[in-house]
Amino acid sequence: MKASRLAATGAVAATAVAVLSTPAFAHVSVQPEGAAAKGGYAVVDFKVPNERDNASTTKLEVNFPTDHPLASAMPEPIDGWTIKVTRSKLAKPLEMHGEKITEAVSRITWTADGKGVQPGFFQKFPVSVGALPEDADELVFKALQTYSDKEVVRWIEVPEDGEEEPENPAPVLTLSAASTDEHSHGSSTAENAAEKTSDDAKPAKNTAADTSASADGSDTTARVLGAVGIVVGLLGVAYGVLAGRRRTDA
Repeated sequence: MKASRLAATGAVAATAVAVLSTPAFAHVSVQPEGAAAKGGYAVVDFKVPNERDNASTTKLEVNFPTDHPLASAMPEPIDGWTIKVTRSKLAKPLEMHGEKITEAVSRITWTADGKGVQPGFFQKFPVSVGALPEDADELVFKALQTYSDKEVVRWIEVPEDGEEEPENPAPVLTLSAASTDEHSHGSSTAENAAEKTSDDAKPAKNTAADTSASADGSDTTARVLGAVGIVVGLLGVAYGVLAGRRRTDA
């Protein structure tokens, strides 16, 4: 009895450890390469892991948000995959670079030309998107993952704050705060530095002029003193000659 109880207890413990140590299933996700700032452009990667041991991922369909449409979405070419970009008319035109945009990307589909994403591997599907909305904190991209055995996994459930992650969550892109314009700040700094350099150069120029004027004044004074000395010397010589003559006459 004791042996059987110990065996049963060991089996339960082993099962619990196995359950706790089993990693959560990966799912289709989206992450930016760098930052995805509001109002800007970004390159985002749709990461697709293959979760099946006996089938490959042969197709990925990503649906773009309709509440915050993106006027520009350009996928990067990937060897072994055919890419199709679908655009749709907008119910409300967008303003972009001073022009009205009447349609936006609604879907991008990647279809494998060969084996696709095989078991034990994952694939990134990069897309350049923009301009990102300024009035949203995140964008939801619902995705469909198709396997070589025709199974379709629908990653379309929107995660809710404060609730557990759904079984098939949709990829969510988190947007960061809008970046500041560094260019104008840099230009102002350069202009201020140039003005400061110019102001600093002015006293140096005036000092040089004052030095030159001082030198000229010194030269003039020296010349006057020299002339006075010559005159005094001539007067002394003349006085000496006249004194000598007077002694001779006496």
